[in-house]
Amino acid sequence: MLTVVIQAGGQSSRMGEDKARKPFLGQPLIQRVIERISPIADEILVTTNRPADFAFLNLRLFPDLKPGRGPLGGLYTAIASASHPLVAVVACDMPFASTSLLENGISLLVKEEADVVIAKTEEGYEPFHAVYRRATCLPAIEAAIDADLWKVIAWFPQVKVRTLSPDEVKACDPSGLCFWNVNTPEEFQQAEHIARQAN
Repeated sequence: MLTVVIQAGGQSSRMGEDKARKPFLGQPLIQRVIERISPIADEILVTTNRPADFAFLNLRLFPDLKPGRGPLGGLYTAIASASHPLVAVVACDMPFASTSLLENGISLLVKEEADVVIAKTEEGYEPFHAVYRRATCLPAIEAAIDADLWKVIAWFPQVKVRTLSPDEVKACDPSGLCFWNVNTPEEFQQAEHIARQAN
């Protein structure tokens, strides 16, 4: 049973407006992400500290359980708020989020008894397009926060992490766009253009 958590906690400072609600091909970007991912979800939640802004989604909304703790606190909130044992976490600004990559991650998590299945790109790990085992990850993240650690992957040494190779990612996401999070108006426009071509 899978909970998908959409994270809508960023500041959108480079966009100049709330990118989660900015229209992407005529619908709020966050709505596009939810529609892409919902086919694999038994439950969908949104983490946000501005619940009134996302009431239109008619989904359960969760504010930070560890306020002021940045992305690691956001990840903790996502996993803690989930009802199901397996949790996929996806950022709200990834217009090309990939269900097949997440499904592949879940099957690896189960088959290999991993706690996290996550891709590592040239930019580093991709914690906001990854899958987690709630029972083992939650206490490890809590311990990292209690130890005043800030890096979003600070707790990885405490759990079994299965890193996806570039080839494994490419097999599920041939476009190579699934981790692209749009941060600027230019990127947003470019992503819309690519999405339009793909439709």
